[in-house]
Amino acid sequence: DAIDFSDNEIRKLDGFPLLRRLKTLLMNNNRICRIGENLEQALPSLTELILTNNNIAELGELDPLSTIKTLTYLSVLRNPVTNKKHYRLYVIHKVPQVRVLDFQKVKLKERQEAEKMFKGKRGAQLAKDIARRTKTFNPGAGLPTDKKKAGPSPGDVEAIKTAIANATTLAEVERLKGLLQAGQIPGRERKSGPSEDAEEEMEEEAAPNGS
Repeated sequence: DAIDFSDNEIRKLDGFPLLRRLKTLLMNNNRICRIGENLEQALPSLTELILTNNNIAELGELDPLSTIKTLTYLSVLRNPVTNKKHYRLYVIHKVPQVRVLDFQKVKLKERQEAEKMFKGKRGAQLAKDIARRTKTFNPGAGLPTDKKKAGPSPGDVEAIKTAIANATTLAEVERLKGLLQAGQIPGRERKSGPSEDAEEEMEEEAAPNGS
């Protein structure tokens, strides 16, 4: 099952009743800046979590997701936290069950890099330092430049947002997953659709006039 809570004013991902069948949770376009603890108790089957375009600013705020062992698809695009140094490797280390992060498949090389970076006592201390430093980091420093250097292009982001916004049914979500696994940007495959539909409509309108 899927639930769409996108385009609201939600500030914290928390307070869910027991939803055993819920697999996909769409939370894009909110104001989420915190994630509650023990979400796996209320959402024991959650496999896909879309947090695109929220206000998560600290790497440490993503730590509670580590307890959701069923989580395999995660999007945190267009959150300030994605501009943090070692963001992607940190998430791969903290939430190793995720296989697709920000619509990009987690590669074996990335897992190896994350394991090497956070291995042993030094690695554990580095992880703590990274999470702690984000609390004193100035969220406004260098964000526009960083966004231009990494991640999808503005057009790709809009395509992803469109696909997420339309994924209100389980069938749509499954279609979206198929596109992601194929390495395609959701929404791209639809570009030819409107023009074809328009041609069909024109033909249908022309038929009555000719008779």
